[in-house]
Amino acid sequence: MISKNLETALNEQIKIEEHSSRLYMAMASWCETNGFPGAARFLYEHSDEERMHMLKFVHFLNDRNGKSVLQALDELPSEYNSLEELFDKVLAHEQYVTRSINNLVDLCLQEKDHTTNNFLQWFVMEQIEEESLVQGIVDKIKLIGASKGGYFHLDNYLDGLAAGETAEGE
Repeated sequence: MISKNLETALNEQIKIEEHSSRLYMAMASWCETNGFPGAARFLYEHSDEERMHMLKFVHFLNDRNGKSVLQALDELPSEYNSLEELFDKVLAHEQYVTRSINNLVDLCLQEKDHTTNNFLQWFVMEQIEEESLVQGIVDKIKLIGASKGGYFHLDNYLDGLAAGETAEGE
């Protein structure tokens, strides 16, 4: 059984995960229509991943005798000035999600809900990976500067990431 306090907080996290999925889909669409098919594929993949995160929370909450409730979402931005701006926003969003997960862990510890805390540890580790991945992309973009050839290679790199290739396998 989960407390009402945690039920409310987990429903908020469900909303955040759904928002993340839609945000990355909107960003992918921008990339697709602005000549970055690899970045689009990368972001479409991340959109799907965020939806799966949302479903993990939905199932967990329902399994704990809580009730998941989908909430209305705000309209998303659809225009960006550059790929750099877009990935800066991805990084800021991942940092926001990390703070949200950490706040949930804090709440679990306050309420001594070890089951939910255990469930959240997967997300804690996932956020470390996500922030590291996106920070690496942002760092590459900064190295590229204004080089159009560099953006071509970055787009191919992102396409490889979406295909599951590793840096060693390229």
